[in-house]
Amino acid sequence: MLIYGINPVLEALRAGRVSAIRVSARADDRVAGILRLADEKGVAVRRVSPADLDRASREGSHQGVVAEVRDAESLSVEDLVIGAKGAPLIVVLDGIEDPHNVGAILRTVDAAGADGVVRRPARSRTCGSPTSSTSRAPSNR
Repeated sequence: MLIYGINPVLEALRAGRVSAIRVSARADDRVAGILRLADEKGVAVRRVSPADLDRASREGSHQGVVAEVRDAESLSVEDLVIGAKGAPLIVVLDGIEDPHNVGAILRTVDAAGADGVVRRPARSRTCGSPTSSTSRAPSNR
């Protein structure tokens, strides 16, 4: 997966998820900081033209840097609950597809100290009436 922009790339580098970085010529202390951290973490850096970054980011605001990142580890809800310190705070996202909305929610979840986020895949089926009936059956007894 590709991410772009100074702050997203910096955070992914800190988390150890970046496998490679592409940068364009840009005299900026923040990009220099990314390059230093990439060197410390042994992440490959390739110099490319701004046009290459434009294509990779699909004309997004890359700020001179694009990174290839490994997918985040998938955990079960049970794993999130077991790993929680105290009462677990787990946020469930349903039907949120806009990447800007997801990003804003994830930043808020992080600031709130939540233990995890559960996101239902886009266009997946919701619980239909047979499933709903089955899940309610024990409470009717």
